[in-house]
Amino acid sequence: MEEKEIDQLIKDFLQVAQLARLNIPDGSITTELLKAPHIPPKTLPSGKMAVYVFLWGDDCLKIGKVGPKSQARYTSQHYNPNSSNSNLAKSILKDKIKLGLHDLSESTVGNWIKSDTDRLNIILDERLGMPILSLLEAFLQCRLRPRFEGFDSQK
Repeated sequence: MEEKEIDQLIKDFLQVAQLARLNIPDGSITTELLKAPHIPPKTLPSGKMAVYVFLWGDDCLKIGKVGPKSQARYTSQHYNPNSSNSNLAKSILKDKIKLGLHDLSESTVGNWIKSDTDRLNIILDERLGMPILSLLEAFLQCRLRPRFEGFDSQK
């Protein structure tokens, strides 16, 4: 994903927010594109919340959101299949044959995510509130159609 596409996503989201009669002040949303190979963020900045997107080429793998108190979810859980009930590493391992990633294992999937995927972080001021964070996540899920989202029974 290029900066121009990211700018358009944010512009379109701001239109959606405006239709919902939500006020999003200038400067309260920033973006950070970590191109492959990437280093996961060390921390979620104080007073911030975020939506993150993992991209593999043209394929969106995962979109998630974190509130201001979700450091581990933001920084590390998606790189370790044993870190939580649901994470990107676990989803990739479950579908590794379909993805053509036959050689991945629990010990290598985290490094594969870092070396082969881009990560887009969209960082919002905490004062915007959870409804705006949730709206952004839902908007991006609708626009980007992530491969790993929700439960199979919900698809």
